[in-house]
Amino acid sequence: MSTPNPAFVPPTPQTTRPDLQGMFGMAASTHWIATATAQSVLERGGNAFDAAVAGAFVLHVVEPHLNGPGGDLTAVFATAANPTPIVLAGQGPAPAGATPEHYRSEGLDLVPGSGALAAAVPGAVDAWLLLLRDHGTWELADVLAPAIGYARDGHPVAPAVVRTITAVQDLFQQHWPTSAARWLPGGTVPVPGDLVRNEALAAVLDGLVDAGDGAGSRTGRIDAARSEWAEGFVAEAIDRFVREPHRHASGTDHAGVIRASDLSAFRASYEPATTAEFRGCTIAKTGPWGQGPALLQTLRLLEPLDDALLDPSTELGAHTIVEAQKLALADREAFYGDGEVPIGVLLSDAYADERRALIGERASAELRPGTIGGVEHALPPIRTASGDGAPAGLGEPTVQVARDAQVPPAAPVEDRGEPFVAPDGETRGDTCHIDVVDRWGNIVSATPSGGWLQSSPTIPELGFCLGTRLQMTWLEPDTASTLRPGERPRTTLTPTLVLRDGEPIAALGSPGGDQQDQWQLLFLLRWIVGGYSPQQAIDAPALHTTSFPGSFWPRTWAPAGLVVEDRLGDDVIAGLEARGHVVTRGGDWSLGRLSCVTRDPATGVLGAAANPRGNQGYAAGR
Repeated sequence: MSTPNPAFVPPTPQTTRPDLQGMFGMAASTHWIATATAQSVLERGGNAFDAAVAGAFVLHVVEPHLNGPGGDLTAVFATAANPTPIVLAGQGPAPAGATPEHYRSEGLDLVPGSGALAAAVPGAVDAWLLLLRDHGTWELADVLAPAIGYARDGHPVAPAVVRTITAVQDLFQQHWPTSAARWLPGGTVPVPGDLVRNEALAAVLDGLVDAGDGAGSRTGRIDAARSEWAEGFVAEAIDRFVREPHRHASGTDHAGVIRASDLSAFRASYEPATTAEFRGCTIAKTGPWGQGPALLQTLRLLEPLDDALLDPSTELGAHTIVEAQKLALADREAFYGDGEVPIGVLLSDAYADERRALIGERASAELRPGTIGGVEHALPPIRTASGDGAPAGLGEPTVQVARDAQVPPAAPVEDRGEPFVAPDGETRGDTCHIDVVDRWGNIVSATPSGGWLQSSPTIPELGFCLGTRLQMTWLEPDTASTLRPGERPRTTLTPTLVLRDGEPIAALGSPGGDQQDQWQLLFLLRWIVGGYSPQQAIDAPALHTTSFPGSFWPRTWAPAGLVVEDRLGDDVIAGLEARGHVVTRGGDWSLGRLSCVTRDPATGVLGAAANPRGNQGYAAGR
């Protein structure tokens, strides 16, 4: 894969970061402290799962604007003993009280983008503990020690966290006093580099460790922590707190419906990965309760095309890729959810051939899901404008929070890999990511998200808040992703494992809401087909379509919308506009926050690469 393909635009010789190579272990994530933590675990004899869990709990602390213990995760992994890709499902379901009828009775026609009514059952912590129990080797106390240390003793707060707090400080001060107390020490926004502490969160993690005291085995200690999380003080604190009405993104006040019984009923689980073949590789994703199979559908559409049509850096290649993505994402709206999904048909040769014929010379401005016999779903409402005057259809691009005072706060401006956060807590482009591979061949790709500091009021005795994943459901009946108590909302979290000849060769992923797989697709095309190195593929100019209903409140779309990095070039961008794409220029380095680790099964050589956008992601290894 390292031989450049002459059908592709040559990669830039100088990369922003080196392509790391070594034999011992590699970690890459969206924050350098999490990467360093994971690598330190490998250095002290831990395996990839010990390292990933330790790094992930650190991400809760150092990227609180992108994830938290009240959120969720999905991961895809393989072990040294069994290369079969497995999905770790840490996406909690809708609470028992989360019915469309309840939301309608509260005067809502959408699940709000912030506030406890948008909370699914938190799934991240239990999922990490499950992975540690079954595939790690370390004790829970040792794995949690770095996160507890950074929470109790403090860590230098990143500029991105400060920008997020700045965006929502009025909301905190006027409506969410517990969040103001947590994130506005002394009534002011922290300055980048200030030491930020979270004693309450440290105490929660200490409580999980303490729950295992007296258990006779490592497994028993971890299981005791899982039970304490689901049935003890955490669940009780959540139950008490959400009963008090508070401000939601709708501009109205509501109480949450999640209860302690909802937490006690949930446990994370494993599932077989959904896979598809592409150019000699097997791509492994979650099932269609996540958006991951849309990437597989896109690859199936692109598989037989000439190499020159798969280069995102050319007008024809970018157009072809984007039009294929639109077809797959339209199917996501029509078919994907936590019920029965005809994924076998959607990934079949016959269906791909039928859908591929729809790719034309001009940009489509229609939502065109396919038709499958015997499968009937109502399509959700298609909104091209939100009621608050925000530009329609920007989906979930990572965008700038701090902006010129003359620009309305609700008007996103594409920027350097950080989430757009409106003053009401609406978030676009949230999430973080971590990949780890060890010298034994264990490998994991994980995308934790949700429960970010701006999603709902902080629960004081816990030091964190709940997630907002239910905003990805519809209140309208009979859609594939209608809100249904006990079912998982269709998540955007979509890590990737790549295999060749049955052996894992890469783990990768990206934050970015609906854009996660769009940006990963560019990486896969450039790496597998174009012969780019991983770092070259991450550095290369990115783009994504917004011509489909967004997963995040207010669920709008931009027909024929296309967001590009300016580095794609004026000629290519002009050519795309001539084909009918409605192009938004995002700046030179604005789209995507990919990271990856790699492994060559034949030699044992490991690799890693990380995203330079936002100056926060990092890879490490040796």
